Amino acid sequence: MKEPTRHRIDFNLYLISDRRQARSGNLLEVVEEALKGGVKAVQLREKDVFSRDLYEMAHELRKLTSRYGAGLFINDRLDIALAVDADGIHLGGDSLPIYKARALLGENKLLGVSCHNQVSAITAQEKGADFITFGPVFYTPSKAPYGDPVGLAKLADVTKLLEIPVFALGGINRNNARQVIAAGAHGIALISAIIADEKPRQETEMLLSLLPATGKQED
Repeated sequence: MKEPTRHRIDFNLYLISDRRQARSGNLLEVVEEALKGGVKAVQLREKDVFSRDLYEMAHELRKLTSRYGAGLFINDRLDIALAVDADGIHLGGDSLPIYKARALLGENKLLGVSCHNQVSAITAQEKGADFITFGPVFYTPSKAPYGDPVGLAKLADVTKLLEIPVFALGGINRNNARQVIAAGAHGIALISAIIADEKPRQETEMLLSLLPATGKQED
């Protein structure tokens, strides 16, 4: 079996969208502030938006992220990702099978996968994921349907098992960011800590100051 291509992951703060949490009511405005603060990877995750509207949002975010030299990922919707030439796609538990998404996406795009246990994390790596998000590490209302928080110990176990980068997800903020990095996470993935903050640019800068310099994974 051909070994999957491994791409370099040169970001350690992965911003996930939720337009309903944007204090200004303008998601693009909030994301731009985060980009000004140094965010280098944004995932568009708006599951309740009609396809045409989602495409328009993705199209505008593509222009915005390109302007700031940041990557754009589309949650689940491979068709939208391809239509706007996003940098990659992010799959959940009910998405296309990883191998099929990789085949359709091609080898030059990035593929992230949401994982909530050790088995799914190992499977994601074996099937061709470039990185995973793992959690929820701490309690957060948006991840409550996935069960109790996995905690730092399980996060540490997964980071030791995987070769691909692991982004800690779920309840991550400036108070615990260093804890998840100490547990072996490559970086942090979050929504409300930036999207819902009154000063998203400053909060982004603060979070990045807590993270180590981004290491680059070898192909």
